[in-house]
Amino acid sequence: MGNIDGSVIGQFLLFMVALIFSLSVHESAHAWMSNRFGDDLARLQGRISLNPVAHVDPIGTLLFPAIAFFTGAPLIGWAKPTPVNPLRWRNKRVANFWVSAAGIISNFIIAIIVGIIIRILGAIGVIIVTSDGIGLNRPDSLIAEGGLKLLLTFFTLNVALGIFNLIPIPPLDGSKILQSILPSSFDSAFESLERFGFLLLIVAMFTGVFRVVFGVLMPIAERLLFIGT
Repeated sequence: MGNIDGSVIGQFLLFMVALIFSLSVHESAHAWMSNRFGDDLARLQGRISLNPVAHVDPIGTLLFPAIAFFTGAPLIGWAKPTPVNPLRWRNKRVANFWVSAAGIISNFIIAIIVGIIIRILGAIGVIIVTSDGIGLNRPDSLIAEGGLKLLLTFFTLNVALGIFNLIPIPPLDGSKILQSILPSSFDSAFESLERFGFLLLIVAMFTGVFRVVFGVLMPIAERLLFIGT
């Protein structure tokens, strides 16, 4: 830890701010959508909130991401799962789809909003894009530099969260989305698969499956962001 300088600590703090906020929005979106379909369980537990205290899991949101940041290990993280009672949903399969998709959609919305801000800053000349990356046109302000890094972190992180949660491996949202689309005859297969979900995630992570997925999709998102600049 003695070799960690102030800039690394600063980057870590920016990363954690973006992560905690993005996960809070993600879980709050699940809770809000579940309430819309008639299940007020999460709302009554205070989960329709951007207050990080309602969503932060000390291990999954703080400890594991910190370990990943400082060691370069694969990022494994989570917030407190949003409690839902499917028995109270109106039109269960439609509700399952939208409640599961709400978190993913919220992350992509954040990425789009941040992307628009970055494009506007580029259009008015505040930032420039070069072969070395993106930076301030006049890099003479630590606050402005930190703000730009925070924007880029928000964009990358939320695109990554959205893509990651689309993967149809339990307990990720993508598995529930797929289950809601497929005929009900597949429900028992998904329930059986959930018992091995965490193991499948670990296998996919350490065999490079996620690296391949992100290696293909993240550059596409970045090209969409910087196209024409």
